Parts: sequence; C-alpha cells; structure tokens
Amino acid sequence: MADLKDFAEQLVNLTVKEVNELADILKEEYGIEPAAAAVAVAGGAAGGEEAAEEQTEFDVILKAPGGAKLAVVKLVKELTGLGLKDAKGLVDGAPAPVKEGVSKDEAEALKAQLEEAGAEVELK
Repeated sequence: MADLKDFAEQLVNLTVKEVNELADILKEEYGIEPAAAAVAVAGGAAGGEEAAEEQTEFDVILKAPGGAKLAVVKLVKELTGLGLKDAKGLVDGAPAPVKEGVSKDEAEALKAQLEEAGAEVELK
C-alpha cells in the first residue's frame, strides 16, 4: 500500500512536460491512449518490485467477451491487427489467447483495455 501511495505522489508531482512524455511513451510503446493511461499505469505498478522474481512473459487470455461483445471484437481487432473475421472468431472461441509472450506492463495494459470494454480477461 505504501508503494502505491509513493507512486501516486510521483504521478501528482509530474511536470506538464513529464506528463506529455509519459503519454507519448504509453501511446507509442504500449498502444494506450492517454485517457486509459491512469488505469494501465496503476495496474503495471502494482507488482513492480516483485517483477524480478516473477515470470517475465505473460499470455493475455480472453475468458469471455461479456455483454459488449461487439466492442470486445473491435478492440481485439485493433490490439492484435487481425481482420474482423479472425477477431470475431477469437472472441467467439473464448477462452482464447489474445496475445502471448508479452511483458507484464503490456499484459496489464491489454487486460485493462479489454476489461474496460466489458471482457473477462486472465493473465498467465
């Protein structure tokens, strides 16, 4: 809990220039738009110190599309670069991996985006 408070304090004390740089990094490297950045950053920071002892590659598994299946299909299409038919097939075939062998930060960001769209997601 103290780590999260320290992290929150660091975020609050960022300059405008640093916030813009952070937004650019999140968008370019992780595909996260600034509106979703707070969710992704908070999710990625939760296990930062333990990451050295934990696994380094994660699989993002779509467990269920939830109530907003169309939104999830569109998001899966965008995140994976699949065509509409393939993205729909992946969502219909849940549980199914969306991305495999990604970093913890990227996996957390993908999970946050998919959950925001209404999907049930699991990291392995």
